[in-house]
This record gives sequence, C-alpha cells and structure tokens, in this order.
Amino acid sequence: MKRRGRYGVSMQTYGSILPGAATLARLLPGAASEARSGRPSSRQARQRLSLIQWHEAHGKSVCLTARHFGFSRSTVYAWLKRHRERGERGLEDRSHRPRHVRQPTWDSGLEARVLALRQANPRWGKDTLTPILRREGVAVSVSMVGRILVKLKREGRLLPATLNDPCIVSRAQIRPYATRKPRDYLPVAPGDLVQVDSADVRFDGTAQVYKHFSARDVISRWDVLGVYGRATAVTATSFLDELLARAPFVVRAIQVDGGSEFKAEFEAACQEKGLLLFVLPPRSPKLNGRVERAQRTHKEEFYQLVDPPDSLAELRVQLLTQEQRYNTYRPHHALGFLTPQAWLLAFAERG
Repeated sequence: MKRRGRYGVSMQTYGSILPGAATLARLLPGAASEARSGRPSSRQARQRLSLIQWHEAHGKSVCLTARHFGFSRSTVYAWLKRHRERGERGLEDRSHRPRHVRQPTWDSGLEARVLALRQANPRWGKDTLTPILRREGVAVSVSMVGRILVKLKREGRLLPATLNDPCIVSRAQIRPYATRKPRDYLPVAPGDLVQVDSADVRFDGTAQVYKHFSARDVISRWDVLGVYGRATAVTATSFLDELLARAPFVVRAIQVDGGSEFKAEFEAACQEKGLLLFVLPPRSPKLNGRVERAQRTHKEEFYQLVDPPDSLAELRVQLLTQEQRYNTYRPHHALGFLTPQAWLLAFAERG
C-alpha cells in the first residue's frame, strides 16, 4: 500500500507506517531514493539482473540466454516472470521458511514439569525423563521431551550442566622463572630465540630407548644435537651446557614445551645463566615449528639410516658428525640453499 508521508514523501508500507520513516526520508534523500528505486542489493540479485539485461539485448531468446549463462530454460523463465511482476526487487532471494510451521502441542504444565525435573537432575536427557513422566501419568513421547528441552535452552530458561570432572584434579603449573613468550618479542638476529625439544628414539631389534635433544636457532637454522639414556631435568641441563658451548652465537632466549625435563634444574640453570625461558601453552607444538621440523629432518636423514649402535658413546659420536654435516655441508631451502654456517658468515658481513 502506498501512502503519502508527512513531508510529502511517497512510502511503501506493509501493515503500518514505520515510526520516523518520513524524517529519515527527508534527511537521507539519496538513501530513500535508492530504496524507492527498487534496485537489487544482493550479489545473486545483481547477477540475475545482468542475465535479464543480456536477454533483452540479444533478441530475448530464452534458449540462447540459458545456454550463455549455463542455466535451464525453466530457471530463466522463472526469473523473467519475477522481474515482470515485481521489478528488480523481485530478483532477490525469497524466504525458504515453510508456509506451515509445526506448532507446539504441549501445554505449559508439561513444560514446567520437564523444566523442574531437568533442574533437579541436570545430567538426565530426554530418554531418562520420558519414563518418569509416563510413570506420573503423562502421555508423552521421547521426541516431544527433546523438543521441550531445546525450547527451554533456546529461551535461556535451562542452563547447561557443569562439565567439571571431580575425579581429575587440575593442578596449577607454577613455573618460578619460565613465562609465555610475549607477542612483541620478535627474534631478528641469531641467538634471539632457540627452540629446544626432545624425542624418543628406538632402533629396530633393540629394546633400548634413547632420548634425542634438538636445539634450533629460528633465524640461522643452526642445530645443536644431543642424545642421552633418559630425558630428565638433569640431562636437559647437560644439553643446555652443550648448546651454549657449541653455538657460534650468543644465546639470549630458549623456548621449550611443558615437558618435565624442562623444569626444575633446567629452569634454574636458565635463570642462573641469564637466559630468557619461554614455555609453550599446552597442546601447541606448532608454536615450536622450527625444532619440530629439525626433529623430523634428523630422524629421516640420520636415525633411519644408521645401524643400531653398540653403546651410547658410539651413537653420540655419530650424532655429532650428523650435526656438523647439517650445519656446514647440507644446503637449507629456507636459507636460499645456503648452509647455516654460510648464512651466518653472510650475516656477519652484512653487519
């Protein structure tokens, strides 16, 4: 129904006049003019309008238009009909809501009883509540109780039950020195951040389990490797000493995961040596991606190719050879196919 507004602006209304519509039309003449023009606003409607314009400009052949745009003729006929009857606004997507929506068949008394039972027993679902209601003489189906629960949750009258497990004691991880890496801490030079990680190594045919440690500088990709019989805070501290002794740069910060080997003596050693120690959040190995990639590299290029050693000392000698080969001979894709040693020399020359 078209009516003439207070300020002489023609408005299209449905049922009632919107409060302030005339004022908005006066203050926003451009927006009001665009709204009255009936131009489509959605991308789908604009595409359909371009189809109709192409159809009118090329002989108004439905078959040709359908082949050109890849639609069926019935679809093109439907859009032409909607455009003819309602104009460009008729090309907008229409509501897909069913004409007849199922209405609740229960009364407020049953809804209140289901709410009371569920609040008294927060863990009971529709399958448990239905027999109790039937025991009370209420003829109700399981699906109806489920729909009542959904309605109560949607209206905010039924709060979700707590998921706290009393059988699992959550202990706060108190780290006297380690912290999360600040967002504004960005490594820019070798030694600014060295990622450290450990992994189990098992050779085929042997029951011995070795603990491999890798340390990778995130800037130069320089690796320091170590292997031990156990992964404890003491052995991790020993590996830290080897890292500081063999790294060709000054180490300023260490990043580790939450493993127990990186606590206690290891954490105290980092504090004593003045090293920043960053610990990762739980279940986030991707934040230690550099050293995780190092673990895979040395597994594929060393441990899967070497014969099982006779002793830990023999394995350490072989691993040291792998470390030197990796740092001084093997080209690295991320460094422009330079070795870490060559990249460090070029970095030093650049100053």
